[in-house]
Amino acid sequence: MSQEVPKFHELTRREFTVESILALLAGVTITVAGCGSGDSSSPTAPTPTTNTPPPTTTTTQDVNGAISANHGHVATVTSAQITGANAVSLNIQGTATHNHVVSLTADQIRMIAGRTQVAVQSTNEDGHQHMVTFN
Repeated sequence: MSQEVPKFHELTRREFTVESILALLAGVTITVAGCGSGDSSSPTAPTPTTNTPPPTTTTTQDVNGAISANHGHVATVTSAQITGANAVSLNIQGTATHNHVVSLTADQIRMIAGRTQVAVQSTNEDGHQHMVTFN
């Protein structure tokens, strides 16, 4: 009587990398920052970001921002923008009837890549602004 040896699935490098990244990103949280009232006549000041160096852990996947008082806007920093680590300006129109622009410095892109929270005020369009928070 012979016993069969169970076969194990060996992971390829690609499968291992994908599974490792998914495990790292399992703890990523998106924070939603909202405006206190619907009054668009008095926008709030932007939240300053610190100039501390980002952590060494990085991600090269797209990162979506949470948009305060959102009505169809979408803010995404693409993996290519994160890898490039240069300053970018994001058009966040999405399905809204107007556009806003969010400008991120190279330091802020590196902070987003390192999963540090970054909050940036959009441009003032159509009589209002939005706070966009990444990570």
